[in-house]
Amino acid sequence: MLKKKSLLNKVKNVSLVSATILSCWLTQTTKLLALPLETIVQKLKPIPVFTIADAQGAPLIASNDKDGKVAGVFISKQDANSFVERLKKENPELGKQVQVVPVSLGEIFELSEKNAKQKDAIIFAYVPSGNQVEQAKKLNTEYKVGVPLFVARAGKDQGYLTIKQNDQEVIPFFFDEQQVTELVNSFKKVQPDLASSIKIEVVILEGVLDALKQGEDEMLSKIILWPSKESLDFLRANAPKK
Repeated sequence: MLKKKSLLNKVKNVSLVSATILSCWLTQTTKLLALPLETIVQKLKPIPVFTIADAQGAPLIASNDKDGKVAGVFISKQDANSFVERLKKENPELGKQVQVVPVSLGEIFELSEKNAKQKDAIIFAYVPSGNQVEQAKKLNTEYKVGVPLFVARAGKDQGYLTIKQNDQEVIPFFFDEQQVTELVNSFKKVQPDLASSIKIEVVILEGVLDALKQGEDEMLSKIILWPSKESLDFLRANAPKK
């Protein structure tokens, strides 16, 4: 069961995910073991995602012979709302029983990991933002499926652009192409001599999650996922009042 208030109670400091870009520079990577589950969950907690659930908070499940029980996890609240509206037209009886429920990506990831070895476990399928899918296709013709994330690289060795957040150097992976473009523009002002070397790379969320679990690169400890503007607006609007 997914509790609507669980995300909002956890993400009490919206500034955590809306920090101002203070500076940017290049980072090189070295080897390191994959991150423990608890660390990954903490990284993902500030990211809101949206499920379709009934009045009791149980996710809407689709069943098929190939994948078993599947629950959709929408990256965009607008897309989740559109799905419910279509459902109300196609299946009014079911449509009036469901609602869009926000939940932390960290909570979804943790549930997925804990349920992975259980028989008949629910599989969470991430549904990317339609707008960002189109942006990803423009940047990378090889992109086909998955939730696109955008990250910037620059310099002769194509190091990742980093920012300073809470006095720590981090590598932001953006759900919103416009946000990585803003980072690139800021970097060009700081390092104009590297402007021509900047590239925006498209990776997929599912691949990043696997890398966090299994990879061997120091970069993994520096990665943060940066919520889209839509998600940041949602967090600000729903943050618990003091």
